[in-house]
Amino acid sequence: MNIQFECADKVNGLMTITVEQADYQEAVDKKLKDYRKKAQVPGFRPGMVPMGLIKKQYGTAIKVDEVNRVLGEKLYEYIRTNKIQMLGEPMPNEEKQQPQDLQGDGPFVFVFDIAVAPEFTAELTDKDKIDYFDITVDEKLVDEQVQMYQSQAGEFVEVQEWSGNDTLTGDLRQLDANGNTLEGGIEVEGGLIMPSYVKGEDEKKKFDGAKPGDIIIFNPKKAYPDNDAEVAALLKKNKDEVEYLESDFSFQITTIRHFQPHALDQELFDRTFGEGNVKDEAEFRQRIADSLKPQLQVNSDFKFLQDVRTYLDKKVGEVTFPEALLKRVMLNNNKDKGEDFVEKNFRGSIDELKWHLIKEQLVAANNIKVEDGDLKQIAKGAIRQQFAQYGMSNIPDDMLENYAEEQLKKRENIEGYVERAIDMKLTQTLKQVVKLNMKKVSLQDFNKLMQG
Repeated sequence: MNIQFECADKVNGLMTITVEQADYQEAVDKKLKDYRKKAQVPGFRPGMVPMGLIKKQYGTAIKVDEVNRVLGEKLYEYIRTNKIQMLGEPMPNEEKQQPQDLQGDGPFVFVFDIAVAPEFTAELTDKDKIDYFDITVDEKLVDEQVQMYQSQAGEFVEVQEWSGNDTLTGDLRQLDANGNTLEGGIEVEGGLIMPSYVKGEDEKKKFDGAKPGDIIIFNPKKAYPDNDAEVAALLKKNKDEVEYLESDFSFQITTIRHFQPHALDQELFDRTFGEGNVKDEAEFRQRIADSLKPQLQVNSDFKFLQDVRTYLDKKVGEVTFPEALLKRVMLNNNKDKGEDFVEKNFRGSIDELKWHLIKEQLVAANNIKVEDGDLKQIAKGAIRQQFAQYGMSNIPDDMLENYAEEQLKKRENIEGYVERAIDMKLTQTLKQVVKLNMKKVSLQDFNKLMQG
């Protein structure tokens, strides 16, 4: 086998591979013998089928498989041995690749275009200064978290007069032009209305001071103008059934339900942080503040790595990529989406590719490696965050451990966890490498920065 590689402009490589008969024949002969042992052909005992018949039946297909196998192995072996940083996969050269008659004995010549990563240097030192936003845990933020915990532990209670966001339950009956119940009209038992969501102001006012037992006369279409879906949901009908509905309805209130947040008491403290771990409101607020700090640091670290990317993108400057070849690779990987998709998304893909190459250099320069323990910590952190979204902040470590182990059994999760582990370790390392320009900000101002 002969392999030649040239890369005239440093990013567009041309690889020519010549496969000789000696490269594949031994493997072909072995497979033909194996086929002969197993072949069942009428008129011949097992293992006694003439080799000529086996070759005629299977020879070409076996040879094609072996030529492709050898071709792929040697191509990627050459790439690895010569440390060529290939982007995407090899593409057959559209001009120099000639048709190959694989029924013959060769030699067979294959010509590939190879997209090669551009050479550049991306490095950071203590002379590089990058912003780091330290999000402060202020009283307003703690107040919001206290209210969230109270809300999550709250419950609905029946009240005797409607206010705010209360929910009314009652029976709906369609009325005729004279204000009487329409015979054969629409009737709904146990209908639900939240007057605060009624859009028609005149209709909304009709519910002011409503009490159980009251009968409210209102018009659903005027209550929810230009929203037949809402009317249909209220009346438990299909949307097309209410399109031309103009009738008023009576709504006799049976119950009014008010959402009552949980009291700021020992029961809430125990429910949130475990029994006996918090004794009073001051401790409760402090525990909340302490739990917020690592969550906010995750946001700060995410922003920092984004800023590192922006900083290095400018520091590295313009980089030349083999764009025509990469478009072919992208089109080959998205055949069902076509050239318009490639053109629309290509620039974004190049930006991501540049960052990927920059990050590879940073990871190598700082000797960052991901171990199994790192993946487990990332998985546990992700699971802990999921529980926290539901107000469950006191999850036992053994439970997190079990969940994490289950997550790591799924191959589709591994790549994402590896990438997150790399980002996390790279972030922590770079925070020690560069000079941080510390800036304290509120969460509100930080969110504006992220939006902006």
